[in-house]
Amino acid sequence: MDRLKVMIVDDDSNIAQLIRLYAEKEGWLTTCCSNGMVALQEFNRFMPDVVILDIIMPQMDGWETCRRIREFSTVPIIMLTAKGDTLDVVSGLDMGADDYITKPFEPKILISRIKANTRRIKGKDSKVISYPDLTIEIDNYKVIYKGTVYEFPPKEIQLLYFLASNPNKVFSREQLLENVWGFDYFGETRTIDVHMKRIRCKLKQGNRKNEDESAAWALRTVWGVGYKFELK
Repeated sequence: MDRLKVMIVDDDSNIAQLIRLYAEKEGWLTTCCSNGMVALQEFNRFMPDVVILDIIMPQMDGWETCRRIREFSTVPIIMLTAKGDTLDVVSGLDMGADDYITKPFEPKILISRIKANTRRIKGKDSKVISYPDLTIEIDNYKVIYKGTVYEFPPKEIQLLYFLASNPNKVFSREQLLENVWGFDYFGETRTIDVHMKRIRCKLKQGNRKNEDESAAWALRTVWGVGYKFELK
């Protein structure tokens, strides 16, 4: 089995080396970059499976680095944020990050987040789900919507895949975190809302005024509860 490759982007060498130490204890390969510019230059050489990305860095901050990576890759990105800074969290998720962890953090929790964000969906015989105008290919991180192919980051496609695998069933945000991110995930439910917003934007869902009434399915918000994949 190929060893997981972890790119650590942080100008604080103490934090970067701490993450590297724990990652290498897991048998993973690592590379450390002191800022976003270095990370972008290193990316194609190292080809990481996951990126750990600090926000406040010289030359290029984490938000811009995340945005640039998302222009060419769907690799999972975990942002490192200041404790309790909700704006940092939301901004990072809006830029395309998959997850975040607040400083100071317990290294073992970060390792569990890395595992959760690189984990493939298990327990399903079929890795392809098809509905009218929608095909989800989980192994390829690919969604075909009305004949157009879209590449989805891992957590977006896993969230869509999970909902589509359980049509007409309502899931709370906590249930979605548990089933898609993993039982050891300690994040906030806001993560689900941001990911659903990005999925809907790509699939042009969420605005009932502009909704195609003839469509066979829809992504629904169940107010006060959570979300469901509705078959009409």
